[in-house]
Amino acid sequence: MEIVSHTLTNLVIFILAIYVGYHVVWTVTPALHTPLMAVTNAVSAIVIVGAMLAAAMTQTTLGKTMGVLAVTLAAVNVFGGFLVTRRMLEMFKKKEKKPKPDDQSGPKKGVA
Repeated sequence: MEIVSHTLTNLVIFILAIYVGYHVVWTVTPALHTPLMAVTNAVSAIVIVGAMLAAAMTQTTLGKTMGVLAVTLAAVNVFGGFLVTRRMLEMFKKKEKKPKPDDQSGPKKGVA
């Protein structure tokens, strides 16, 4: 007989991961955001593989449902991360200067 069930242990680990993840993400300085997003995308890709394996190994409907939900959320995280990273990298590009209006198109002053 087990003193603590595996489900309770996994639930505690899940809650602690949410808590630690929240504090880690919100304390990152903006200058480090883009490099960390690239690493986060790689980690999320690993999470997708793990979630697929976990979903395939479960025998209950609840387990398979939670596995599919984990794969879906990790995929949203990966694709959203790529979009955010792309947008942040575009912010560092030099903006093109707008061409000055041509002076010859309008009427000239003082000419009769």
